[in-house]
Formats: sequence, C-alpha cells, structure tokens
Amino acid sequence: MRILIAGNGGREHALLWKLRRDAPGASFFATLPNGGMAPHCTGVAISPTDVVALAGWAAANRIDLVVVGPETPLAAGLADRLRGAGIPVFGPSAAAARIESSKAFAKDLMAGAGVPTAAYEVHADASAAAACIEAMGAPIVVKASGLAAGKGAVVCSTVDEAVATAREMFSGAFGEAGQQVVIEEYMEGEELSVFYLAHGEDFVPLLASQDHKRIGEGDTGPNTGGMGAYAPVGFVTDALMQEVGERIVTPVLRALAEGGSPFSGLLYAGLMITGDGPRVVEFNCRFGDPETQAVLPLLSSSLMEPMFAVAEGSGLSGHVPAFVEAAAVTTVLAADGYPGAYRKGAPVSIPSLPDAVHVFHAGTSLEAGRLVTSGGRVLAVTAVDRDFGRARAASRDVAAAITFEGCRFRGDIGWREARRRT
Repeated sequence: MRILIAGNGGREHALLWKLRRDAPGASFFATLPNGGMAPHCTGVAISPTDVVALAGWAAANRIDLVVVGPETPLAAGLADRLRGAGIPVFGPSAAAARIESSKAFAKDLMAGAGVPTAAYEVHADASAAAACIEAMGAPIVVKASGLAAGKGAVVCSTVDEAVATAREMFSGAFGEAGQQVVIEEYMEGEELSVFYLAHGEDFVPLLASQDHKRIGEGDTGPNTGGMGAYAPVGFVTDALMQEVGERIVTPVLRALAEGGSPFSGLLYAGLMITGDGPRVVEFNCRFGDPETQAVLPLLSSSLMEPMFAVAEGSGLSGHVPAFVEAAAVTTVLAADGYPGAYRKGAPVSIPSLPDAVHVFHAGTSLEAGRLVTSGGRVLAVTAVDRDFGRARAASRDVAAAITFEGCRFRGDIGWREARRRT
C-alpha cells in the first residue's frame, strides 16, 4: 500500500508515526517532510497547497490513500481534486471544509441547525463592528472569519481593545482572513477538544483532550496554535459525550449533508463546557495540533482501517476505536518570539528518550544532516503513563532537556487536571 501524507507539521508527524505502526509494510510519502518525518518516509517536493501538482503526482505514482493534515489545502480543494482523479482521500471537500475556512459560514450553519454556541454577529465594516462591540460590551471575542493558523481569535477584556483588534483585522493583520470579522459573546467554562471520524451523517469519537492556547503559563498572553495538550480529560463522562454527539455533531453533519456538502474526514469540535452545558467555540475540518500528538499515542486500535474505509466510501460501520488505560501529556517547545517573529536555523539537540516518551517534530528541518529549527512551534514532547502525574512530569522533564537557542515551553500543561486530581 502506498500512502501520501499531505502536510509536514507536528500533527502530520504524529499521523505518520501512528499509520506506520498500523501498516508497517506500507510505503509512506510526505510533502516537504520536516526533520523528524524525513527518515521515515519518502519526501515529495510539492507544497500541500499546490493542489493541481500534488493530485497529479499522486495519480502518476499510484497512491492508494492520501491523508490531508492541514486545513489550507482542504479549503483549496485538494480532496476534491484527488477524488476527481479516483484517488481515495481522507479529508473533506472544499465546500464541507468551510466549517473551518469561514467562521461566518460555521456560525450561520450552527444557528440554522440549533447547535448551542456563542451569540454572534458577522461584519465586513469596521464601523459596524465597533458599534456591535460597544452594544455587546466586554469581555468579548473578536475572530477573523477566514483561516489564520489558529491565531485569529482574540479574547478582549475591554471594549477599546476589541474595537482596536477588529480594526487591525480589517486592516490586514491576518490577510484575507480578516475581510469578515465575527464578534462573539464571551463564554465562561472549560475548553474541550473532541475528534470525530465522520462520513456523511455517521461518526465515531476519539478520546477527548484539552489544548492550551495561550503562550504563557497560567493561560496568559496571546493565543497560539497550541502550546500543549493532554488526554483523557477527567471531567468527561459518557453522558457528556452522548450530549455532544446528539446536540452538536449530529445536527451539524446533517445540516452539511442537507446543504449539499456532506462531510468526509476528521471533524474537530472545539467546545466550551459551560454551566448550561457544552457550546461550540469552533469547528475544524482536520486533526488538531497539538491534540493529535496527545490522542494518537493512546489509540490502541488501528487508525488506518477507519481512515481508509472513509476514504473509499464504505463508511464507519464496525469501526470502534480502542484506547489504552493511560494518560498522555504533550508539551510544545517553541522558538522565542512565537507567535510573533522568531529566528530560524538554530541547531536542535534531543537527548535519548525514556520509554513511552515521543518527540514529534513540527518546525524542524535537516541541513547537511544537522537538525535545525524552521518554525515557531518546533517540537512536541508526549509522555504516556498510567499515572497522569508521572506522564506530566516526564513530558516536562524531557522538554527541559531539549536544547536550541531561544527555546521556550510551558511547564504547566495539564494544570487544571492536576488540580482536579489533588
């Protein structure tokens, strides 16, 4: 079997790691693989966003399955192009991917389907957005509607901050992503990330996890693409998962199908568990990063089998994921300056790893055989242990032992769970 992974970040490294274990006899390919992926696959010198060239390469090289990692190529129609060429692909169409690529579309879809989420307005004009903010008050959330690499949602504590943030978005702070701005009610509660393998209106959940978006310890500072994650989450019950499935996932998948854009791939539900129950913060059309690095090491059953079943159109019947009885804690190591400007090219040193600790690469590359930094989020250290406290300590300790100039990480990943367990 010949499998192509489109993408080259931490999420894609984790997918490659898991799929190689599921299918050790398969041949793996990846687009512009990072320094951790490169030794374990054949590199393809095509950007995952060059959908025409990549689909052509996949057809010419008789690829049996394409797994699309990032949202940008999905929004650009890579899955559509591959399906048109008769190549099985795990990832939604561009029309279905609008659930992530357009926050305005997602909010309107949820409103029409009766899905619980924050009250909102969508604006394409700075003055109208400012009037909305002043009417709603603060705290308040301002979001660029389009794709902004996980950084386009800003929680503002004052009206003036929110108005300034909206004006920055309209002025191009996030490029075309800010042509429309979503103004949202601020929701209080605890965040939760849940992945669903989905095909049409059928779906199966993976383990729930919790991301840490803010750059600083204690959840302070600006939002990032994610500074760490852990799974499972102690407050999640079967009843909560059933409620999310019935009130959120089922109506959204039905609404997409009825609107002519059935979803096929990985649906990510970013939730806020409020005093009134679960409400949607956002949907993504792909695996989350760094939650993938925490969830997949706990998945004991095959990921390949349900992925391929979805890709070839046979559905999810009989595919029930199984997980080990353990905890996983993932600590992200970032370059100094991230999520703003940061330096690239710093040499990276990784020590020998203890058992059940995995280092997933994101922003690394190999230069003359030497591992160097090439991105803002550089590595993710995942430790697995039956005891959450030991997993947390191992992740933190290995992160501290990795060196590159300007390395920074949060030492408090999983702090809410640790507090719950004391």
